[in-house]
Amino acid sequence: MPYLDSLSEIRKFITECTKKETLWLDTEVADFRTKTPKLSLIQVLDDAEDMSGKRIFILDVLEQPDVVKDFINTIIINPDIEKVFHNASFDLKYLGGSKKAKNITCTLEMAKKIPYHILPLQDYKLQTLASELCHFDDIDKQQQTSDWGRRPLSEDQIEYAILDCIYLAQVHQALLELKEEVNPDPETDDIVSLTKRYKQIEDQYKILNSEYEHLQERIKKAMQAQNITETSEFKLTSYERTTVKVALGELVKLVEQGIDIDFPVTLTKDIQKGLGENLEQLNVDIEKTASLKLTPQKNEDDF
Repeated sequence: MPYLDSLSEIRKFITECTKKETLWLDTEVADFRTKTPKLSLIQVLDDAEDMSGKRIFILDVLEQPDVVKDFINTIIINPDIEKVFHNASFDLKYLGGSKKAKNITCTLEMAKKIPYHILPLQDYKLQTLASELCHFDDIDKQQQTSDWGRRPLSEDQIEYAILDCIYLAQVHQALLELKEEVNPDPETDDIVSLTKRYKQIEDQYKILNSEYEHLQERIKKAMQAQNITETSEFKLTSYERTTVKVALGELVKLVEQGIDIDFPVTLTKDIQKGLGENLEQLNVDIEKTASLKLTPQKNEDDF
C-alpha cells in the first residue's frame, strides 16, 4: 500500500497510470458536512485481482490543487482509461465534474440495471453489494464520516481507504458477470427455455399482481376512513392532476390577432375523427415509430 504525499511522487505515479486500461477509484473528502469540503485522498487500484492492498495507491492531495488538476487532466478526462467508481457523480464533483470526465463506469448505476429478481437488494450501497455479491463479512463503514482533514491519518482510516477499493473492484467484477448472465447474446439465446420459464411464472404473476393492487386499495381506503396519514410503512398523500383544454376556435382568434403560434399539435384519434374529411386539407407531418409486442398464441383449448 504505497502512501504518496509528495508532488513528485504523485506526478510520477499519475504518469504510470496512463499505461493502465482500467483503474478502480475512490475518494475521501475533508469537511464534508461544511460549505467548504476539500478533497483529501484519491485511492487508486490498478489490479482487480489484488486482495492484499499492495496495488492500492493512496494519494494524499489535501491542499494540493495542482496535483488534483494533473490527475484530472491526465486520468479523468483520458478516454483510453476506464475509471470505475461507486456513485461516480459524488467523486467526480471533486475531480473536474462529470461533463469533462471520459470513460467512466459507475457500479451503482450498473447494479440498478440488474433486474430486481436477480439482485433483490433493499439498497445499492457499496457495503450492501460487497456483502451480498462478494460475501465480505463485518464491513465497517464507521470511518466514512471520520475527520479526513487531520494529519497524520489513523491506521483505521488508512485501512478503510484500502478496503473500499478492494470492495469496489470485487463488486465490479461480480456485476460484470451478472450483466453477461442477464443479457446474453440474443442471437443464441434459448427461446424454448425462456418460454418455458415465462409460462411457469405467468399465472403466479397474475395472482400476485392482482393481490398487490387489491391490498393497495384496501390500505388507502382504510387509512382514509381511519384518518391516518402515515404509518411505519406508508404515507398517504393526495395530489391533483390539472388538464388545460381550449377550443381550436380560441387558437384561431390568436392567429387572427397576429400572434405567432406556429407550433406542432399532436392530432389524437379523437381530433382526427372530429376533423373528418377536413383532415385532408391540412399539411400534416406523419411520424411512425416501430415497436415489438409479445402476444401469446391462442390455443385450441381457448375456444
